[in-house]
Amino acid sequence: MWRKFRIIILLLILATVVQEVWLDKADMAWKHNFYVAIYPINADGSDKVGAYLRTLSRDDFEPMAEYFAEEATSYGVGLRRPIEVQLGAVVDELPPEPPGNGSILSTMIWSLKFRFFAWQNSPKVNIRPDIRLYLLYHDPENNRVLGHSTALNKGRIGRVNLFASPAYAKKNLVVTAHELLHTLNATDKYDLQNTLPVYPDGYAEPDKMPLYPQNFAELMGGRIPQNETEADIPKSLKHTVIGEKSAREIGWLR
Repeated sequence: MWRKFRIIILLLILATVVQEVWLDKADMAWKHNFYVAIYPINADGSDKVGAYLRTLSRDDFEPMAEYFAEEATSYGVGLRRPIEVQLGAVVDELPPEPPGNGSILSTMIWSLKFRFFAWQNSPKVNIRPDIRLYLLYHDPENNRVLGHSTALNKGRIGRVNLFASPAYAKKNLVVTAHELLHTLNATDKYDLQNTLPVYPDGYAEPDKMPLYPQNFAELMGGRIPQNETEADIPKSLKHTVIGEKSAREIGWLR
């Protein structure tokens, strides 16, 4: 009896995996746009961050939707607005933090916890979202450096650490757009040890002569290379592009 029960469970898991793979391939054909729900979170629990969250509107995230529309056009994607952004209600709970040790088992457990969190904390928006991003805002005066943001393509959810200040609004959109692409299968294109973009896929202009300084950052490369050992953080999405490998990963190139 127990053996039959285990077989049923394994078959259900297999069916779920097959369904997710099938749906992912169908989505990556870009016959329909993706609806993204943005859920702000007061990561500090402070009045200052809370006040900042109350100033946020959908218009604050419109430049990100426009950016993806422009980049998609350059790759011949037939959708006028491939990404639509909706601003949801503030979420009071903090999503689980990714594991520090990075072991396969702990990462799998965290992934399941995060997906369960998203299932419990998805305030209703106008259109059911395909992607859910939880934006954890921090007071820049008390947090000089933020923790690493992360996102999952399984479940299409992201946990994004940002600064709660108008001065960081444009840079926040760069980080958010980067994590959004992770939910669509794009991979990082920078060295995890030193954060420098990896040549050539992490460079916006890999064929530029001379190669340095670069004028833009490849979105998944994260920075604008100035020379072999230095790279600048882009000030806004206008200083970034989506490179060919990233475009291929998300289905914009075949």
